[in-house]
Amino acid sequence: MSSSPVTQRGAPRRGLALVILLCAQLMVILDATVVNIALPQIQHGLHFSATSLSWVMNGYTLTFGGLLLLGGRAGDILGRRRMFVAGIALFTLASLAGGLADSAGLLLAARAVQGVGGALASPAVLALIIGSFSEGRERTRALAIYTAVLTGGASLGLVLGGVITEWLSWRWVLFINVPIGLFALVAAPLFVTETPRQPGRFDLAGALSSTLGMASLVYAFIRAAADGWGDSLAIGAFAAAVVLLVLFVLNERRARQPITPLRLFADASRSGSYVARLLLVAGMMGMFFFLTQFLQDILGFSPLRAGIAFLPMTVMVFSVSRAAPRLMQAAGPKLLMVAGLIPVIVALAWLSRVSPATDYWTGVFVPMILLGAGMGTVFVPLTTASLAGVRPEDSGAASSMVNVMQQVGGAVGLAVLVAVYGTSYRDAARHPLAGVTPLAQARHLQAHATASAFLLAAIFDVVSLIVIAAMIRSRTPATPPPAPAEAEEEAMAS
Repeated sequence: MSSSPVTQRGAPRRGLALVILLCAQLMVILDATVVNIALPQIQHGLHFSATSLSWVMNGYTLTFGGLLLLGGRAGDILGRRRMFVAGIALFTLASLAGGLADSAGLLLAARAVQGVGGALASPAVLALIIGSFSEGRERTRALAIYTAVLTGGASLGLVLGGVITEWLSWRWVLFINVPIGLFALVAAPLFVTETPRQPGRFDLAGALSSTLGMASLVYAFIRAAADGWGDSLAIGAFAAAVVLLVLFVLNERRARQPITPLRLFADASRSGSYVARLLLVAGMMGMFFFLTQFLQDILGFSPLRAGIAFLPMTVMVFSVSRAAPRLMQAAGPKLLMVAGLIPVIVALAWLSRVSPATDYWTGVFVPMILLGAGMGTVFVPLTTASLAGVRPEDSGAASSMVNVMQQVGGAVGLAVLVAVYGTSYRDAARHPLAGVTPLAQARHLQAHATASAFLLAAIFDVVSLIVIAAMIRSRTPATPPPAPAEAEEEAMAS
């Protein structure tokens, strides 16, 4: 029997399966940013303190990032469609509970459960896609659409967050997930078939050390961003993360069925793609965070107008991502990554010059166009490099690692940029402007600190460019030959 997870009734059926999977993935990605613009309303509605409000975002990131490796391995052993359905069901129920929450504690609990659901579903989505489309042009096209959803979904979340918050209420940024989730739950069993289960059992030591290690790492950066790098809990969490992740690597080296096969990192191109993604996302998520506040606090945009202000970037990401497969055929993946990173670096360097006098059309709109074009170009070949040559039995782990780099990159980048923002703000406050109002002084300080954060984000992307140039080969590796048992199964199937 064929091992493809999508029933073999031709391209239309595979296309429908892809739509179902990507609708669910878009829902999960949107939730990482759609709440951003609604945070002021959430704070007022549920009486959050200024310090606890950040956990509306961080509670989701913590469980999502911490459980991704376990979610990918669960799909390998229990079946990827089964884990996709379980994850989406949990995510949908948590979204409903969050929208109905009447206290801060209930909302935070719902957000944490949403992260668990996302961690189960997201690795399954990518693994199902790469298992359904053969390596080459067919898979590249599917990954281009997936990448457009992954990168464009983050900025689309800001647009939708502004529209929903302005016209409805903050509760609908969670309620909107319910019909999408129900659609995926009903349609998935009809068009996406179950993958064969990998024989074996869970690597419990690896699952525990990786989950606790990743959660500790994400928490450490979140804590450091809020309370400073010298905070005792942040230092303790960093130390715990190092110990747990070292134990994880040692365990994976000797485990018979590791949760993350270390052979994934034997290929320099794949390892380089992971590092480059982490750095690129680190700059991108920080940009979303600071630019959202700059538009509302400095330029005086309403939540709706601030959300719509991100629309040009969203349109560019989706448009350019669709063209990326053809560009890869013409120029090759490595050249395309380099070409995509250049406008991203230019855009962030441009944004590093923002001030209270900045005009949206000349100071923000043009960089957004450059960012959209660059991100739409670079992420497709970067994702392809991360998954090229991966054995079928490792596709769940490889998919999980792509998502781990996405989540950890966002958490790390935001934490570092927030710390730099705070340092720059305090330094500028020691030299106040003469003869200005307190409001003008506050705007000057915020704009100055925001510009410093954008400059560091640009440096992240310069380092990402260096990693790509040094580590990623011009052509992605071919799929490795199957193991003897797999070769025998393929011969029988043919």
